[in-house]
Amino acid sequence: GGVVFCGGLVLFEPKLSAADMDSFSSPSPSRGSSQPSNEEMIDQVKQQLSQAYAQEFYGMVRDKCFAKCVGKPGTSLSSSESSCISRCVDRFIEATSIVSRAFLSSVSR
Repeated sequence: GGVVFCGGLVLFEPKLSAADMDSFSSPSPSRGSSQPSNEEMIDQVKQQLSQAYAQEFYGMVRDKCFAKCVGKPGTSLSSSESSCISRCVDRFIEATSIVSRAFLSSVSR
């Protein structure tokens, strides 16, 4: 993995599967058989990496917060479980933002 810059945040990119890599090289349907420009390819890669990171981050937060906050899974969450999950997600987002800002600050020096 490496680092992806997204909206001022530093995001650590997830590992990609072969299927993900194949979609990078497929031509854009709107352009027919012509090759996309380098800029279009870079934009597509950035978008796909951002989406993959968001999915991976969401899954990690969901799993960790669920494990921390839900003792016995049932058909619905109690108010305390719901509050715990909300606080847990907020802490993950805040921590990610702090780490991102610190990283950007150190890179810009």
